[in-house]
Amino acid sequence: MTLKGKKILLGVTGGIAAYKAADLASLLVKSGADVHVLMTEAAKHFVGAATFQALTRHQVFDRVIIDEKEGQIAHIDLADQADLVIVAPATANTIAKLASGMADDMLTTSVLATRAPVWIAPAMNVNMYGHPAVQQNLRTLESYGYRLIGPVEGHLACGWTGSGRMTEPEEIVREADVYFTPSPLKGKKILVTAGPTKEALDPIRFLSNHSSGKMGYAIAEAARRAGAIVTLVTGASLESPSGIKTVHVRSARDMYDEVLKHYEEADAVIKAAAVADYRPETISSSKIKKTDGQLTVTMVRNPDILLELGKMKKNQLLVGFAAETDHLEENALKKLEKKHLDLLVANHASDGFGNDTNKITLYFSSGKKQAFERMPKKRVAEKICDALAGLFEMSGNE
Repeated sequence: MTLKGKKILLGVTGGIAAYKAADLASLLVKSGADVHVLMTEAAKHFVGAATFQALTRHQVFDRVIIDEKEGQIAHIDLADQADLVIVAPATANTIAKLASGMADDMLTTSVLATRAPVWIAPAMNVNMYGHPAVQQNLRTLESYGYRLIGPVEGHLACGWTGSGRMTEPEEIVREADVYFTPSPLKGKKILVTAGPTKEALDPIRFLSNHSSGKMGYAIAEAARRAGAIVTLVTGASLESPSGIKTVHVRSARDMYDEVLKHYEEADAVIKAAAVADYRPETISSSKIKKTDGQLTVTMVRNPDILLELGKMKKNQLLVGFAAETDHLEENALKKLEKKHLDLLVANHASDGFGNDTNKITLYFSSGKKQAFERMPKKRVAEKICDALAGLFEMSGNE
């Protein structure tokens, strides 16, 4: 594990999920981390400080004044020495304090004083989590550079079901391990598109394709595991992956707008989405009724997102996909050149759509070609991310 010797501050706040913080502290210690726990007064109503002291073999910090030693300022010393700060669980109250810059306890003063990365793992009632004030505070924390870990959907202690459940300790430890693992993708901003688009015909019907989005989601998760900062723009109905900013879209034009919005800051774009080439010229405002005759729909071209990205690219690396039914290599090489791609992932349409496996061939702008046998999409995603990492190394953009 790469956590050995890393000094991690674990902030525990007053929510029922505080019991998970004990598991998190234990797992971090077992991974070799040097864990120091900061508790709010409310947190001690759920888990005692003695529990964390036993798990970490360190004094638990819960008050600013009495923990100060002669010649030392505890919250400053802890903040200066930290490699990572994790607030888990983070209640709506503590999130609000951090967003507004309040420093009225050991946890908030230490977070304000640190220059280490700060991760926030929200945990609260689903309605609290969805409240505009809480959402605004979370956006504020993200603007500070804090990373949000979850929450996830599930059954909550209050009896509700929905978003608000704290991310499991095992997942947080995995994220920390990834963070400290050296990788050419570490810190890279990668934009991934996934799934089909849906082109409306009337308020009820739409035209689409068989793409499930599984390949794009697997790529987004593989890139995240490799340390990248991932944004996923998707037309799929799959659950949003943990730790990844996910933007849901419907039509090709929606996807075009979102991709361009994030393109300027991206280091690489992986266009795994199956975007509709055409859309109905007009969308009926009411349901189209059956008639005895034929229905004729006039179609017009959608924007070619990948082509536009290729024209506009500066230092970004571009990865495209080609799902073909005939002349795979010929069509793949044409697309690679026409759209100014650095890498093209090609497969026969029957190999990928809707399946949990895929059989791909990679075509590089350098002329290199690499074919793989059929494998699970998780492994395919790792191969694609490995290829992208190689491109970063070759370009000197590490």
